[in-house]
Formats: sequence, structure tokens, C-alpha cells
Amino acid sequence: MRKSKALLFEISRPGRQGYSLPSCDVPEKPVDELLPKKMQRTETPELPELSEVEVVRHYTELSTRNFGVDTGFYPLGSCTMKYNPKVNEEAAVMPGFAFMHPCQPEETTQGALELLYNFEEGLKELSGMDRFTLQPAAGAHGELAGLMIIQAYHRSRGDYKRNKVLIPLSAHGTNPATVSMAGYEVIQVPCDDRGLVDLDALKEALDDTTAALMLTNPSTLGLFEEEIIPMAKAVHEAGGLLYYDGANLNAIMGYTRPGDMGFDVVHLNIHKTLSTPHGGGGPGGGPVGVKERLLPFLPVPLVSKKGNQYYLDYDLPESIGKMHSFYGNFGVAVKAYTYMRMMGAEGLKQASTDAVINANYLMSQLKKIYYVPYDRICKHEFIVSAKPEKKKGAGAGDIAKALLDRNFHPPTVYFPLIVDEALMIEPTDTESKETLDAFAAAMEQIAKDIDEDAEKVAHGPYKTVVGRLDEVRAARNPVMRWEKDQG
Repeated sequence: MRKSKALLFEISRPGRQGYSLPSCDVPEKPVDELLPKKMQRTETPELPELSEVEVVRHYTELSTRNFGVDTGFYPLGSCTMKYNPKVNEEAAVMPGFAFMHPCQPEETTQGALELLYNFEEGLKELSGMDRFTLQPAAGAHGELAGLMIIQAYHRSRGDYKRNKVLIPLSAHGTNPATVSMAGYEVIQVPCDDRGLVDLDALKEALDDTTAALMLTNPSTLGLFEEEIIPMAKAVHEAGGLLYYDGANLNAIMGYTRPGDMGFDVVHLNIHKTLSTPHGGGGPGGGPVGVKERLLPFLPVPLVSKKGNQYYLDYDLPESIGKMHSFYGNFGVAVKAYTYMRMMGAEGLKQASTDAVINANYLMSQLKKIYYVPYDRICKHEFIVSAKPEKKKGAGAGDIAKALLDRNFHPPTVYFPLIVDEALMIEPTDTESKETLDAFAAAMEQIAKDIDEDAEKVAHGPYKTVVGRLDEVRAARNPVMRWEKDQG
């Protein structure tokens, strides 16, 4: 195990200084004129006193502990980060984009507005929807916006009794929480023995209180819902709408579109589909698209075009309002648009092809070693169950810890809930065969280690900065600040 590095407070020494501020170039005023007395400190804050090189070395060392897609394989099923081309980052920091102020007059931001307009056009083509808002800052934020749009639609028609949203057991994990946040009741729909939504159970659950069906297609099991057309027909006949969770759109780009399946609302997780960064608290992007009849309820403003001029359009009297300040995370849109233009239609289709090929190849390797509950052609991801290994003494969570010792980020564990000891694995389109083979070899070795000494595997990891943590205690009693008496 690597030795944990001392905190900045612990290596601090009185009198050390790693900065020098330039002389003040404006007239100085007394503190009392700048800040009310009650808000002024009575004591100097106890900040670490360090030289510049100590600070640089400290944070550089910390950065080496952070696992990222640039440093290794990241097969985190359903919310996977695939490699983000650096050209995306270069485009986002171009001065005309990075230094623009959101309050500038529209005539001075025509280039940015044109980019947003064209980005929306691309999303429309990719998804089969009629208009998009780029405001939502993440997938779950997009879910909330979509459900608010659905709610506004029903209420505009005087239909206030629709208070239920159907969600399959194979749904994306954020769906039930978002439904509850939007004020709806969650109605779970079971899956059949093939892992697909049970169509008969769905039809039985539909009535005049159904607001929507919320569906991920392909599902978190990595399976395409083959009966999506009759499912959509049944929901629409019951007066409900269909919401598409776009977390897995990267499996079907260029082959089919949510709009063609019958969906009325869609959000896109562009961190995976269109290669923008994901995780670490943001910023992110979860654009929401709608069919024509839901357009009046989109958040304002939209980017519209009149002649050769682009403008922010607030003319939506039935809008749900704003979901984000200004127009959302503009830099993220720049990155996604750059990727879209670099790849082109055929390139995006190829990305989906490669994602599906990689997933099926890796599944074919792992099913020789582990139990695969849905052993058939998958899309972008697949599920391995460590239930047999758990009986030997080390389950899915222990396998995940063992992967850390082998320099792989673990896949999603214990989800979806309908599979015991689940490992949800998604290799994405950007990984090579050599990487997939190395991961499969690591998984095979872990299986052998469990056979030989399951208890040892159950107490890993052994090579990380810290060993096995008490995760329950960390969640319930987090230590968020350092105190002197902690030593």
C-alpha cells in the first residue's frame, strides 16, 4: 500500500511563503469602508504557510492518485467516460468562446449563437426530435426538465389526474429519484426472463393516471427493447407520453432514433454519446429534445434564426421557465459540437458500431470465467453476476476492489438491482483489443485468486493509498475538515 501523504497543514512551517502579490494599482481604502465591521475577522486565518515548490509537489502528487480515462481503462457501466479528444478542449478555450460574457449584446455573440443553433440541428438529426434546449447541466437535470415538460403538457389540457410514471426494473438509476422529485408516483414494471420489459405487465399498469413511461433503450442490461413500437402505441393510446433516457444512445447512433421509436421527450448524456467530460461535479450537459406538440413548454430562451441573424427567443408563454442560468454550460456544448463535426454522420455511426463490437467481444471473453445472466448479443454494455464467487467468499464489490490493485477502474457494481452481485461493464468505442484482453486477463486472475483464497480478496485492495474503507461510516459520519487535535 502506498503511504498516505501529509496534509498541507501538517507540512506548514511559520514564515514560509510561496507567492508575491503585485503592488496595488488603485487607491486603497480603509477596511471599514469596504466591509461591515461584523463581517471582519478578529484573528488571522490559520492557512498553511508553504513555499511554492511544496505546494506544486503536493498537488502534483495528489493528481497522480486520481483515476481518469486518460490514465487507464474506465469500464463504468451506464455512465461510462470514453476518451475525450483533446481537440474538443482546444476548441472550448478559444478566446472568442472562453472570454465571451453571457450578458453581451446578441450582435456581438453571433458566432456562439450560430454554434448553439447548429449543435441543436445536429441533435435533432441524431435523435429524431423537433427542438432542443441545451440548458440542463447533466442527464438527471435533463430528466427533471423532461418530466416538468410532460407535466406542463398534461396540465395545459386540463388533465391533472395523471400522477404516475411507469419505470421498468431495468431503468437507469436516476429515473425513480427524478420522478419523485417531479412530484410523480413511481410505478415499477417488471422484466421478462429475457431481460426485456414485460409488455403484458406494462399494458396492465396503464390507465388514465399514467403521465409517462420512462425508458432507457438499450436498457442498463445492455439489451435493446425489441417491442418498443407496441409499447409506445400502448402508452399513447392510454394518453401518456414516452420519455427517453439517452444515457445509452451511444449504442444506436446512425442505426435508429428515439423519435422514430415513438418517444416524445429525450435527454442526451453528451458526456458519453458526444465525448465531453463527465464526473467530478461538472460542468456537464444533458440537452432535452421534444416533439412538436411539446415545443411550447421548453425552457427559455431558445436559440432561433431570422434571416441571417441568430437570437435568443423568449416567446414561449407556456414555458416551464429556466433550468439553468443563461443558456446552460456553453463550453460543454462547444466540445460536443466539435466532436460531432469531427466525426460526421458516418463517424458517429462507426462509434456505435465499435461500442457494440467491444462490448460483445469482452462479454465473450468473460463468460468463459463468470456467469452472464443474459447470454446473448448485447449492445454497448453487459452484465456479469458474481453470485457464484460470492458463495465462495468474495462478491462483486470485492472484485471491484481487486481491480484497483491491477490499475483498472472497476465497473458499476450491484446495479441493476434485478441481477444479484451485478457487475455492469461498458468498454465504449475508444478502447483497443489489447486493453480489453488485459482487463479480461485481470478478471480471470481475480477469479483464480477467489478460488485459492477468497478471504484475502475480500480484504483488498492492497496497493492503493488506503486500504478497505468503512463505507457505511464514511457515508454516515463524513469528516469534511481537518482539526489540529486530529494529529
